[in-house]
Amino acid sequence: MEGESGGANRDSRDDVAAASSSGQKTIIQIPSYQDVLQNTQAKSASAATPLFKPSSSFSEAFSFVKGSEFYKPPPTPDVSISAFVTPPMQSGPLDTSSTSAPAMPQSSAVQSAQYRNAILVSNRQKGNPLLKYIRNVRWNFAEIVCDYLLGQSTCALYLSLRYHLLHPDYLYYRIRELQKNYKLRIILCHVDVEDVVKPLLEVTRTALLHDCTLLCAWSLEECGRYLETIKVYEKKPADLIQGQMDTDYISRLSHALTSIRHVNKTDVVTLGSTFGSLSHIMDASMEDLARCPGIGERKVSISFVYIISISSLQI
Repeated sequence: MEGESGGANRDSRDDVAAASSSGQKTIIQIPSYQDVLQNTQAKSASAATPLFKPSSSFSEAFSFVKGSEFYKPPPTPDVSISAFVTPPMQSGPLDTSSTSAPAMPQSSAVQSAQYRNAILVSNRQKGNPLLKYIRNVRWNFAEIVCDYLLGQSTCALYLSLRYHLLHPDYLYYRIRELQKNYKLRIILCHVDVEDVVKPLLEVTRTALLHDCTLLCAWSLEECGRYLETIKVYEKKPADLIQGQMDTDYISRLSHALTSIRHVNKTDVVTLGSTFGSLSHIMDASMEDLARCPGIGERKVSISFVYIISISSLQI
């Protein structure tokens, strides 16, 4: 390249020298900026042209393979496509003589959805008559630490008070197995003994010390209803589960006083109109309460202890 440019320069100088010796004028044309720019763009466009043009699809790129001697078509599957098609529902009786298509295995997504909507029961609970009363919610056996898995962060341990009297340390070891893996840990206590004061006190103390919620049931049917309710309300908000109470004074006074045994809404109206407020009712004597119509000495003597017990309520 340098030799060619050098030779061209020498030729141009010779031409200029010859022209000057002969007395002729020599005009050197200098290209403009636009001419140089157009030549540069033309060269770059010709250089940017790709040498290889890819195919628009994979099948088009490898279509030549089918024409080669090394290509063999895939074998035809032996299983008929009818085995993968769900037969239509029949309204008439089923024909047991005809062979049915093999059932396809359930996918992991379907199985996980079924487990997510079901109560998972530990294999330890096999043979527990409580399972007969879980009727409104699906349940399945699984390898879990707790007795009943009611949600992603909710579990339950089943305890019979009769079994607790035979094995007092059973509940402690079961709670220790749970560790801190669950946010809500429920102890479902089946009260199946007559003398419940001492064993229930021990179970309550153990539940409080280990941050567990204690639910007491007096029948297996009630135990099953507790498990079903907790599972059904798993994703429900708290305000839907909690009861709604009116904000006016009369409704709150009625809610507080009707929680006392033998006190009805009529008695609440009588006490409210007579004494005016809950504080005045608390300060009243038994004689003043007995003189109210519909109250009487018997109802006052029975309910007076309960009235004193709610004296700390603020309404």
